[in-house]
Amino acid sequence: MPPWGGVAGKRVLITGATRGIGLAAAIELARRGAQPTLVARSEARAADAVSQIQAAAGGATVDVLTADLASQASVRQLAVDAQARYPRIQVLINNAGAIYASRQLSPDGIELTWAVNHLAPFLLTTVLLPRLTASTPARIVTTSSDAHRGAQIPFDDLNAQRTWGGFGFPRYGQTKLANILFTVELARRLAGTGVTANCFHPGFVATGFNRNNGLLMRVGMAISRPFARGASKGAQTLVWLVDSDTAGATTGGYFFDERLVTPSAAAQDREAASRLWRVSEAQVQA
Repeated sequence: MPPWGGVAGKRVLITGATRGIGLAAAIELARRGAQPTLVARSEARAADAVSQIQAAAGGATVDVLTADLASQASVRQLAVDAQARYPRIQVLINNAGAIYASRQLSPDGIELTWAVNHLAPFLLTTVLLPRLTASTPARIVTTSSDAHRGAQIPFDDLNAQRTWGGFGFPRYGQTKLANILFTVELARRLAGTGVTANCFHPGFVATGFNRNNGLLMRVGMAISRPFARGASKGAQTLVWLVDSDTAGATTGGYFFDERLVTPSAAAQDREAASRLWRVSEAQVQA
């Protein structure tokens, strides 16, 4: 595989990049010479993020693509737009994620946390794989979480009709487990292609995450804020996985603070990873 040589000059497509660790990562990657493309649902929020990145990164060129990651049709259009615009995509960062205190359905009739946190990156990645493999060396990085520990994939209740509870936190953990299993199976399928796939835990980060769930959750996040790390610290491992030559030696890994760490036993289940891939294909009709 050709040497990586850092992220400078490389096209980086990143979801969830208009705030939090996604924005912090986009700023740092732009400083390092990357060509970032922000995937955003809100044009106004995207414009503000672009301004922040350009101000922090000396007028870097930043592109924007709009999409609603809850909608499979929108995700597919995002992939079409990206491939039409960029002859090469060397980095895909699946960073967008959400938690919902009440059970909701996506436009496709899928439980919303699962649709946004798992199926959106699964679909976007698989549709973009031909462009990524044609742009080697290339990297795929997905934001997971230690919230996966203790979770199991409810294969007999994927839409959480019977197993919903706990203000959505157990469901969030299931999707973060799905991110790791997806990464494991993706890395296996990409072996020898020159494309690596890794995921990471950013730590407990003080961002706008979980503030969409009413006053109680907003108060809880505000109380816990003094104990949280900042967005730049949370983005540190993401930037390292994208930029460093050292990170390119590993694929299928789960990282925290730039170290390869061992996820839960459920996240190491290769049979579950393969099964999840098959059921995900069915859910997106791949």
